[in-house]
Amino acid sequence: TWLANKSIYRSRMAIADGGTLIVLAPGVNRCGEDDKVDELIRKYGYVGTPRILKFLEENVELQENLSAVAHLVHGSTEGRFRVVYCPALSQEEVEQLGFEYGNLEEMMKKYDIEKLQDGWNVDSSSGEEFYYISNPALGLWAVPERFEESSSSSGEEAA
Repeated sequence: TWLANKSIYRSRMAIADGGTLIVLAPGVNRCGEDDKVDELIRKYGYVGTPRILKFLEENVELQENLSAVAHLVHGSTEGRFRVVYCPALSQEEVEQLGFEYGNLEEMMKKYDIEKLQDGWNVDSSSGEEFYYISNPALGLWAVPERFEESSSSSGEEAA
């Protein structure tokens, strides 16, 4: 979840209150980049800033691993939206982290990443619109037009 949670870090401000983020994460089979961080993420979960800060006050193991604390804070929804995680972890492991479990195989069929385009898409079976982000690690703030030279530009830099 360490890297896959960039999908939360980088999109949390764009997700509507009450919305849902579905994370297709076939490569996620552990929670931390090292054994200690993995253990801490599994132990404390993504439970929101107030609870994580309380755990930080009370637990030396978190005080000694502030990068794990920052990750738990950034990876939390703060109760604003749902996260349906579809990894190579078990349902029990995902729910222990504070997320909803999604069956990876089923979700990959529903959201065929070979056919989706970045941006708005429509679910052909339900007609529901959804926003697809192929690489959430890049964030949502890059506007392609800002990287293209305008033919009408007089050499001035775009803001």
